[in-house]
Amino acid sequence: MTNREEFLRTIGYGEAAVAQLRRNENAAYPRNYELWYNYCAGFNHALNRAVNDILRAKGRIETAELQAIYNQFISPSRLSDRIEDVGGRISGEIDGVMAAMSKTITANASYAGTLSEASTELSAGPDLSRLRGIVGELLVATEETEKINRELEGQLADSHRQISELKESLESLRFETLTDELTTLANRKHFDQSLERAVANAAETDSVLSLLITDIDNFKSFNDSFGHQTGDQVLRLVALSVKQAIKGHHLACRYGGEEFAIIMPKTSLSRAETLAERIRTSVKEKELKKRSTGETLGFVTVSVGVATYHRGDTAISLIERADTALYLAKRAGRNRVCTEAMLAATAEDA
Repeated sequence: MTNREEFLRTIGYGEAAVAQLRRNENAAYPRNYELWYNYCAGFNHALNRAVNDILRAKGRIETAELQAIYNQFISPSRLSDRIEDVGGRISGEIDGVMAAMSKTITANASYAGTLSEASTELSAGPDLSRLRGIVGELLVATEETEKINRELEGQLADSHRQISELKESLESLRFETLTDELTTLANRKHFDQSLERAVANAAETDSVLSLLITDIDNFKSFNDSFGHQTGDQVLRLVALSVKQAIKGHHLACRYGGEEFAIIMPKTSLSRAETLAERIRTSVKEKELKKRSTGETLGFVTVSVGVATYHRGDTAISLIERADTALYLAKRAGRNRVCTEAMLAATAEDA
């Protein structure tokens, strides 16, 4: 996407956000604008669902409700608070285990002392009545030690279960930080990190690497004509086609609002072009219908740009070539795949 297209797209989101502020008479504070911008861009599906529920029920959304939604779905501290909570609970479990182990060690040391004392008395040749007393003391000490050991076993088993659950919670949080909620593809943060690693690996191992960037044609018109819920449906439809086309070592990401990217290690430009064509065809063949009425809304198409790694490339330079190829596909009429090889041919013709 060119700087001009990015400018027009984001300005459109901003103007729509201001219109929502006016319509709902919400003060134009930065966080209110941020919430409506996110809503109009459609990046946060859960946020849109919460807002739409209120709008359907009341026709407008009050500032207090806006604040509650912001705190739930946007607040930067929300995720860190959850991570801190899980970390604190893991720390608490570890402290509990350490305390139980300390108690067990003390009990075992005491038991060892009891055995030593008994051994000393027995070596002195005690009488039968004292022998009975020693045996009784040993039985009591043994029972007490066994009880403490059983408590430790129970504590360890319970902590193992708790820590396993907390580990799953951390994995869920990690997944959430790297996944786009609406499409379930990797998010932009995951894309940036993964592409940097992929480029570094390609440079180190002298292996092939290709990058594909896909943009939904005329996406803004779907949102303007049919609303954001239909726009979300379009995004999910394209994401599904992307997921069905990729292989295990590929990483599919939501690159921007209506843009998707696929990082393809060990994939040549020609093979990447074939996969891009498969995605384009798959999307084109899916008819879009309005879920609430069953009304046919037509077909969606995508334009795709493909680039491959060259020695000395950075993640930025690779993205730029894929993006330029995408722009060429748009200029050539949309609903097509263009590669960086076509860029060279176009430059020669010019």
